[in-house]
Amino acid sequence: MARVKAGPASRARRKKTIKRAKGYRGFRSRAYRKATEAVTNALVDAFKHRRKRKGDMRSLWVTRINAAVRAEGISYGVFINALKKAGVAVNRKALAAIAVEEPAAFKKFVELAKLHLSGAAAA
Repeated sequence: MARVKAGPASRARRKKTIKRAKGYRGFRSRAYRKATEAVTNALVDAFKHRRKRKGDMRSLWVTRINAAVRAEGISYGVFINALKKAGVAVNRKALAAIAVEEPAAFKKFVELAKLHLSGAAAA
């Protein structure tokens, strides 16, 4: 039987990789072998950093909450602990949004936390 080299299919596969590498510098955008390496690494990093972004966002929320509660005279850790003791189940994303967009409402959370702290200290 005759040898089949799958010309159109392999050309299409290579074109797809080269197209994905568009915008890369030098041979990484033109040579198939280099483009394959570059694209593979880019896809690995994209996957990794989609996960990392979630941690980055949580870190941002914590920073925003910390800044808001320090203006009220307590630290982040004390604030979160007091909210847990008070039975308030609001996540950090929501707390950060409230702190930025509605300072008056956030102040109520801080007052609740302080109230619960003073109650815990007295007991």
